[in-house]
Amino acid sequence: MSAETLVEVVLPGTVEPEGLQIRRGVVPAAGPGQVLIRLEATGVSFAEQQMRRGRYYDQPPFPFVPGYDLVGTVSQTGDGVRPDLVGTRVAALVKVGGWASHVLVDAADAVPVPDGIGAAEAETVVVNGITAWQMLHRKARVRAGQTVLVHGANGGVGSVLVQLAHAAGAKVIGTASVRHHDLLRERGVTPIDYRTEDVPARVRELAPDGVDAVFDHVGGRSAVDSWRLLAPGGTLVCYGSASTRDDNGSKQWPVLKLLGRVWAWNALPNPRRAYFFNVWAGRGFSRGRFRARLHSDLAEVFAALQRGEITAQIAARLPLTRAAEALRLAESGTVAGKVVLNP
Repeated sequence: MSAETLVEVVLPGTVEPEGLQIRRGVVPAAGPGQVLIRLEATGVSFAEQQMRRGRYYDQPPFPFVPGYDLVGTVSQTGDGVRPDLVGTRVAALVKVGGWASHVLVDAADAVPVPDGIGAAEAETVVVNGITAWQMLHRKARVRAGQTVLVHGANGGVGSVLVQLAHAAGAKVIGTASVRHHDLLRERGVTPIDYRTEDVPARVRELAPDGVDAVFDHVGGRSAVDSWRLLAPGGTLVCYGSASTRDDNGSKQWPVLKLLGRVWAWNALPNPRRAYFFNVWAGRGFSRGRFRARLHSDLAEVFAALQRGEITAQIAARLPLTRAAEALRLAESGTVAGKVVLNP
């Protein structure tokens, strides 16, 4: 252990990607109930893109180490943790702290990665897979024969969503820029170009009676259109406010506005439902239940990956020390899939 050095990427404030800093230090030791994970793969999510602008609604104060999720091998266990976990490949959802060569997590938050799934492949479906699975199956409860609309169908969450919806037997309509349409068609998705087409009008052509579920990460005007496109009994799941990414002002306001809308829609006497999905919901009330759900759902996602129902879409792999380049690439909108960071 002593020969190893801790390498972590620090976000010092609201900076351009090139403003990220590399910090080296001593590898921490696992405390009671903890495991030390030696990183094999982490990645760039939309969350980190918002954090560097100071726009993620509950990010910690600067400076901090970003990194929403990770996959790695347990290299040390603390008191009260089974020592035979050493050498096991695990995944963890951490929100921050993942962009580091060694990460401490509570043993109860580490989810085993099945044999036969590589670290980078597993990494592409941790936060994106959990989000997609829970929205599809726990919120919208999508069933065979239904029609769903996925905004950003080529994105990190969107690409997993369309594949899981397809595996559940649903018809999928997906919005994306035109360069991603061929891939979407290969996945059985009917694509709509959100840049040049009137999305609501096109959806009404394809689903005259409305759609059974809409998954919307855009927020703002898009969420209102999404609500209006629902069939009776349909479900809208909002999970972000990407349309406000570059706005100034309060980072909480877009989320609060969306929550207000969701509350108002649900208060109306109507047969439709709206949700604002937050992957961390319920963690403060019952950590045990939250962990059990996370373990079970991530196991389902990994099983879907093993069966080939979802594919690990890796846009690029870069070393951790080139996190600035990785962030710049992820933000460029030119790549499909997840930008993965390796130690």
